[in-house]
Amino acid sequence: MRGRAKWTACALAVALAATACGGGNDTGGGDGILTSSWGDPQNPLEPANTNEVQGGKVLDMIFRGLKRYDPETGEARDMVAEKIETTDSRNFTVTLKPGWTFSNGEKVTAKSFVDAWNYAAHIDNRQNNAPFFADIVGYEDVHPASGDAKAKTMKGLVVKNERTFTVALKDRFSSWPDTLGYQAFVPLPRAFFTDHAAWLGKPVGNGPYTVDSYARGSSMKLRRWDGYTGPDKAQNAGVDLVVYTDNNTAYTDLMAGNLDLVDDVPAQQLKNVQNDLGDRYINQPALIIQTLFFPMYRSEWSKPGMEKVRRGLSMAINRAQITKQIFQDTRTPAKDWTSPALGEKGGYKDLCGQACTFDPAEAKRLIQEGGGLPGGKVTLTSNIDTGSHRQWMDAVCNSVNNVLGQGPVCTVNPVGTFADFRNQVSGYRMSGPFRSGWQADYPLIQNFLEPLYYTGASSNYGKFSNKRFDALVDRANAETDQAAAVRSFQEAEQILAAQMPAIPLWYQNGSAGYSERLSDVRLNQFSVPVYDEIKVG
Repeated sequence: MRGRAKWTACALAVALAATACGGGNDTGGGDGILTSSWGDPQNPLEPANTNEVQGGKVLDMIFRGLKRYDPETGEARDMVAEKIETTDSRNFTVTLKPGWTFSNGEKVTAKSFVDAWNYAAHIDNRQNNAPFFADIVGYEDVHPASGDAKAKTMKGLVVKNERTFTVALKDRFSSWPDTLGYQAFVPLPRAFFTDHAAWLGKPVGNGPYTVDSYARGSSMKLRRWDGYTGPDKAQNAGVDLVVYTDNNTAYTDLMAGNLDLVDDVPAQQLKNVQNDLGDRYINQPALIIQTLFFPMYRSEWSKPGMEKVRRGLSMAINRAQITKQIFQDTRTPAKDWTSPALGEKGGYKDLCGQACTFDPAEAKRLIQEGGGLPGGKVTLTSNIDTGSHRQWMDAVCNSVNNVLGQGPVCTVNPVGTFADFRNQVSGYRMSGPFRSGWQADYPLIQNFLEPLYYTGASSNYGKFSNKRFDALVDRANAETDQAAAVRSFQEAEQILAAQMPAIPLWYQNGSAGYSERLSDVRLNQFSVPVYDEIKVG
């Protein structure tokens, strides 16, 4: 049966690559190659154009930036940066460590960063993460709100010498250095600019792995770069990322010995996973929240009074029941728009209050008082290839339907693949609430609020806009005192509680299961496997 299970599981997988169905044959000790489940990224792997988890996993393996977040504590520690200095939290001098190179032999210099950041910010390059550079002086010249760019580069970026550059921000931003571990800020080699198409086909970075091959919809093979001189050299020979459109199939392959690592244990297996894997099952808090975004760009959801309907829908969801019955308590009902993994000092606090409390009577009253559901119904949209999303969306709709007692007014619109779903979301083609899982880019409360809800922000796919919210975020960013900054961010959250542009559902634990071939497996605070530490054999 084991041999048959191996063939059947692989036949069902989207990726019928030898990497998936032969992982157990490579027994090269500590130099073995491991196989891991994956989902196709939405876009080619340009660092400033990737703002979703699957592409981010790869970028984290092939690039190193000025900072890197400690896998256990989340602390932003210097990596390529030797030091980042400022006297006013507005003007920064960045000095690089010597000896860093890209895998093609090119030196990593100050220009490698400045050129990459200018490319990311320029409106003509259409990079999703361009708003991450909006704090730099001159951003409005390369990325105007309307019309053509007035400059090719931001005047706030100046190369001083091979290892030093300066950054001038428009306003004080005391925690700005801590954001620089995010992938949008990594350096780029000259090949990125001189032969862009070739680079996209086989990206070149400065991290512990190189891209060996990529077959879209099937797999990506990454191999250890033996010339890497950073402190986190890969402890394995490489990682084969295998695309699955159903995480249950990935789990079946893991159990059959055809896959080494699954970093998203499906909800259907949570009752069995401890018995199946024992101490090879990881379940830990992570900087992840699951929400339902409203398309505020549609008048039927954004007109005056609809804030009551949005709050009412939130109160019609029985979070405690769903997280227990479907997710076996690997999710925690949300009480705000951040994550408990931040801790109270970092800004986590129950700020959603009654609006995130299951209250059928009040939910029904608010929806009626707000004018009712648009057209008398609501449709939830999500991809269903990862994350057990179909199961919880059905449960959310059941909860809403039971509360309203009007038959199936809530229905589910399942999208087959993550890439297709993301294209619909980023194209602003949603007609009703849609899933928006947020895995933090860096462990700051700012990252849970500004990119998602600030006017025009990089991941504000609901197009929520509130001048008071924006002003509070600006004030928080300018604070040099962390406690004062957190208070301003929390005040901004209270606006979210009143307006409910997104419904907080639950905080998500990081979960993973791995084969007996692997050791030293752990997840970082973002729930991503620390691939470079994993040993095979």
